[in-house]
Amino acid sequence: MRAMNTGDMAHNFMLQKRNIALKQDINRLTDELASGQVADVRSVLNGNFSRLTDIERTLDVLKGYKVATAEATHFASGVQNALERVGTLGEELSQSLLLSGATTVGASGATEIATEAEKTLNSMINSINTRVSGRALFAGTATNTSPLASADDLLNALRSAIGGALTPDDMIAASKVWFDDPAGFSATVYQGASQSLAPIALSDTESVALDIRGNDPELRESLRSASLAALATDPVFGFTPGQQSELFAKAGTEMIGARDQVTFLRARVGFTEGRIDETSSRNAAEVTGLEFARNALLAIDPFETATQLESVQFQLQSLYAVTVRMSQLSLVNFL
Repeated sequence: MRAMNTGDMAHNFMLQKRNIALKQDINRLTDELASGQVADVRSVLNGNFSRLTDIERTLDVLKGYKVATAEATHFASGVQNALERVGTLGEELSQSLLLSGATTVGASGATEIATEAEKTLNSMINSINTRVSGRALFAGTATNTSPLASADDLLNALRSAIGGALTPDDMIAASKVWFDDPAGFSATVYQGASQSLAPIALSDTESVALDIRGNDPELRESLRSASLAALATDPVFGFTPGQQSELFAKAGTEMIGARDQVTFLRARVGFTEGRIDETSSRNAAEVTGLEFARNALLAIDPFETATQLESVQFQLQSLYAVTVRMSQLSLVNFL
């Protein structure tokens, strides 16, 4: 049988082809060793990508929920801080009002208390108008609008609505009517939307609502009590020092009740914050599990890959050595 010989050009082509293949194997194995995952996913999964696709899709969804939970946490924290400020302001003012109402204060003392109440009212409104990341917290769906007008606008509107009150009790009763009337406080002072924010989806099964608005009854009560105290010395009403002290005392008592209602709101928000944290933890645990499952499908054995890489490098070095030796062959060496 005749032997089949390979020509020089064909042999050179085979060496070049083998050289390229070995270099490709080195690049592939180096990438796999660096990334910890196989380069040829198709061969590992035998062409069945359904499991991997499902994992990747779920991870993408959870990535979106991670952003949602972060925003919900930030928003809820802002609401909680604003409510805490309103409650603290109400508590401090109620103490001053009750102390002033216990005795008849002079004209200067009454003016000082009324001024303190007005400042407290302004601080409460500023707290309710707080924005987080450019979004108003208590304006409902109108997040680009400050929910409440200024303290001056509130006092002017209230003064006009209850200007005919002759006694502190008349003033308190008229203020309740105006604050509860949709055509009163909600129409003239509240500037937000009548629709609350839609619930925020935190996962496929969990959502939370941060739907407190600046015209909710719990916040209106704090604003109403502070407004009454601020108007106690207003010349429009012409109250005597005794009537002013009476109004301070009753406004202070109502402020305590309003503070309790704000505390209830804070507890509600705190419960929501807890649900956000729990959902965030569950989502993070699910991400960890899915990443583990993905790694189980695509991960390499570092020791085995390093061994293969060393073997391919040795083969490439051997190929270079053979190529160099063949290039030095000459007919003269055989003569």
